[in-house]
Amino acid sequence: MRNEVSVPSKAAAYLRLSREDGDKMESDSIRTQRDMIQNYVREHSGIEIVDTYIDDGYSGTTYDRPAFQRMMQDVEDRKVNCIIVKDLSRFGRNYIETGRYLEKIFPVIGVRFIAINDHYDTNDEHYDTDKIIIPFKNLINDAYCRDISIKIRSAKESKRKNGQYIAAFAPYGYKKDPNDINKLLIDEPAAEIVRMIFNWKIDGYGISAMTRMINEMKIDTPMQYKLKQNPNFRSGFRGGRNPKWDAIMIQRILKNEIYTGTMIQGRTEKINYKINRFRLTDPSEWARVEGTHEAIIPRDMFDLTKDIMSRDSRTPSYEEKVYPFSGYIKCGDCGGSMKRRIATKPNGKKYFYYVCNNSGCGMHEISEKKLIDAVTAAVRTQISMVNDLASLINNGQLKGQIYPGLKPLETQIAAAEKEAGRYRDLVSRLYIDYQENNIELEEYTEMNQRFSQKAKEYETVLKDLNEKKQKILSSGNQFPWLERYIRYKDEKDLDRRMVVSLIDLITVYDKDHIEIRFQHEDEIREIIDHLTNNDQETLQS
Repeated sequence: MRNEVSVPSKAAAYLRLSREDGDKMESDSIRTQRDMIQNYVREHSGIEIVDTYIDDGYSGTTYDRPAFQRMMQDVEDRKVNCIIVKDLSRFGRNYIETGRYLEKIFPVIGVRFIAINDHYDTNDEHYDTDKIIIPFKNLINDAYCRDISIKIRSAKESKRKNGQYIAAFAPYGYKKDPNDINKLLIDEPAAEIVRMIFNWKIDGYGISAMTRMINEMKIDTPMQYKLKQNPNFRSGFRGGRNPKWDAIMIQRILKNEIYTGTMIQGRTEKINYKINRFRLTDPSEWARVEGTHEAIIPRDMFDLTKDIMSRDSRTPSYEEKVYPFSGYIKCGDCGGSMKRRIATKPNGKKYFYYVCNNSGCGMHEISEKKLIDAVTAAVRTQISMVNDLASLINNGQLKGQIYPGLKPLETQIAAAEKEAGRYRDLVSRLYIDYQENNIELEEYTEMNQRFSQKAKEYETVLKDLNEKKQKILSSGNQFPWLERYIRYKDEKDLDRRMVVSLIDLITVYDKDHIEIRFQHEDEIREIIDHLTNNDQETLQS
């Protein structure tokens, strides 16, 4: 027997366990592996365990494991010249890499390798015979890991489509339901911070000002909060000894749709089961399910914030908040944005005005006071009119249901159906032409591919439009945006929140010509038309 040597083998006991191996199976537990190795050493002379290396929770498909790397460093430093594992699958499940270690690396550096359950010992006299069998065992281990990976991926995909939360830790503002780890519950202390951030943005605060204010309040960063709530949480991003909020944290919260009660998962995917790296997926592949959990931020508020962030509304370096009209005012001549400027009169008083930001455009301007007065008057009129409509609706004057936004959507659906049908008809006629030898095969193939692709594109558009239509039809509240107008019924002064909530665009042609487009004008027009038609039907009857 080759294992009877005069100099003891300085052995490393290597133990590994991962989730895909089944961490509740006693046969593969760390304790069982340790006991088996210790019993083996007691029964075989000439082996001394110098250290035990444990990778708990690491996949066998990768060798980038901390304990494994430490063991290999000890091998290189000549502290270890023998490695003992329970079986080959504990060492690794990557067929190619495992074979490279066993057949090339260990023989060259003189490392003895023992896999107990596989009866494999490179010092055994039957080693040459076992070398033929070992590659097949490694291949089986590799195939097993691939099969487990496919099953796990399939199970995760199914949970995503069902709106079940599958990440290890809940996003900031939520916590996992103790009775169902795939469901999210509002974590009120953190949720209050999320609401505060959204309200700040609507009130006009810039990202830098928001970052400073939240740090002055000594509020834990999302990472700090997560570490306090989850002692087992591990991450390489700790942010130093005194971590602070930064602009990226604020923006990440403002852009996260999960706060509306919508679950979006599958933004990244693992490259393959052998590589512990991820890649971004196309948005069309994301699993998106609405209404899976309670919303922290109403959808209307989230959409409003998204619209604000898409506009050119940067905060001046010397101000904490943007000006009331920032991002909502443009030049009527060139369509460019208009900027607020300050001029000092001879008497020392400051004059505030808006002017086109395009130097090639005319120097037309409008005073801020005149603009505020005009917009305030228009807003009050609009609020009064919409509140009157709301009263008529609440008093039952709106007979039958109407669905704001449905008519233009139905127009788009009809156009898409017509185009999809046209291209399907072209494909059919093209085939008849080919059968009657009116066109050659090459021409038929090229045109058929083009027409079929166009038909497919319109069918995809139709699917999206019909989903939007169904969403409108199934909506319980026909006019959720009415609340915005009702909320400001008694407000006298114009502020940033009122501007972003009610106004879509202010167009300035000159100091005496201003046009204001309000939010939901099309829906308001539909309600007025519907009420008018109801009155006419009543008079005729």
